[in-house]
Parts: sequence; C-alpha cells; structure tokens
Amino acid sequence: MNLHAKKPTPMLKRYLVTFFFRLAVFIIMLVIYLTDRVRLEELMSQPIVNGVTIIHVLWVIFMIMMLTHIFPSNRFSMAIKKADHVNYDPQEFEELELLRFVKEQNIRAWTVLLVWLCFNAVFGLLYLLGVIKDIDLLMLTVFYFLSDYICILFYCPFQFKIMKNRCCVNCRIYDWGHFMIFTPMLFICNFFSWSLFFTSCVVLIRWELYYAKHPERFWFGSNKNLNCVNCKDRICKYKGKCNS
Repeated sequence: MNLHAKKPTPMLKRYLVTFFFRLAVFIIMLVIYLTDRVRLEELMSQPIVNGVTIIHVLWVIFMIMMLTHIFPSNRFSMAIKKADHVNYDPQEFEELELLRFVKEQNIRAWTVLLVWLCFNAVFGLLYLLGVIKDIDLLMLTVFYFLSDYICILFYCPFQFKIMKNRCCVNCRIYDWGHFMIFTPMLFICNFFSWSLFFTSCVVLIRWELYYAKHPERFWFGSNKNLNCVNCKDRICKYKGKCNS
C-alpha cells in the first residue's frame, strides 16, 4: 500500500494549520513592509495596552515556542520525539554502520552550519554598514519563520542537497530550526533579540547533546520507529522522501 496515497494524518494536519498561520503572518507583515516601512516600525513599538507592544507579544510567543522544544511533549512529531529514550525501539544493527552514519551525518551537519552562517553573515555585514536596519532583520526572521515549515512540508534544500536524510522524521538537524529562524536577531543588540537567539542556541545544544550521547535513536537502521512502515506522522506526504 502506498503510504503517500492515504489521507493526511492528524500530525500532518497540525503542521498544515501551523504553516497557514505562519503564511498569514508573513503576508500581512510583508504587505505593510513593502507599502509603509515607517508604519510597520511604529506598529512594532506602539503600545497595545499598558505599555505592551507587538514586539513584546511576539517575544512571548517565540519564547514559549522554544521552551516547548526544551521540554517536549507527546504532541510533537517523531522528528523531535526520537531524541527521547521512550521513543527508541531498538533493532539489530552493526556498530560499525552506526559509526559510519554518525561520521557522515556530522560532516553534513557542519556543512549546513557553515553554509548558514556564511549566508547570514552577509546580512550581518549589511546591517553593520547601515544598509539595512532592525526592521529588515525582523522581516528576515519572519521569512525564516515561514520557511521553517516550507522545508518541513514541501521542499528543504538542506535535506535534498546536503543532509540527504530520507525525511524530516529521520533528520539529523531537525531541531536546528529555531537557531536558524533567530540567527538575524544576533545582530540586533538588545535584550529581546539576544534572548531569542541565545535561547535558540540552548534548544540546539540540547539536541546535539542527545545526538552525541545516543546516536542510535536518530538512525532508522537502529530505531524501528524511524522506518517508513512504522511512521504514524507521514509529514513527507507532499514533499516525498530523499532516496539519495
């Protein structure tokens, strides 16, 4: 039976709802950004009630979003849950094969990190030179916020071009998303931006520690829960699997 021919799973539906919410946020901000940048800056800093601005609201939403990844629940996809020991269903595997997997995936992961940092360094330089401003970096962050789910649901250049993992459930760097989203915030020197960026680093470090200590949980060759036949999420329905 073709798994991709089935109806969307509850997990996929949840991802789609989140995607369309992020898409709506991006479109609204993009329209204001393109038509009246000054107005957008005013909206970001203008108090809604009792001195609370949209920036404060966004900050709270983003922080809660990251905290749920530091303390994940069962509502998450196996893409995240695989790091937890309760979701490790062992099968027989060759230790040498696991070591090869770890070495290969580490090289590819650090390649992704290098590409990402070099790409965003361009925006950092433009910001330091005064070519772009805080609002531009905020808009870039919102774009990354949307792109995170585009990569999960439709197409991920890191997956197909560098990582070569078969799907997001098997992704070695799946929980790097927040670090990538908030990379532009590193260049804005204030509490709100830096707290977001460094909290995203905590999420990434937590993930890397789990991977370093228990790589067997992250490989479909050693964890039955990562095999397609056992997948209950099927969030790759519209994107398909990478067979490289």
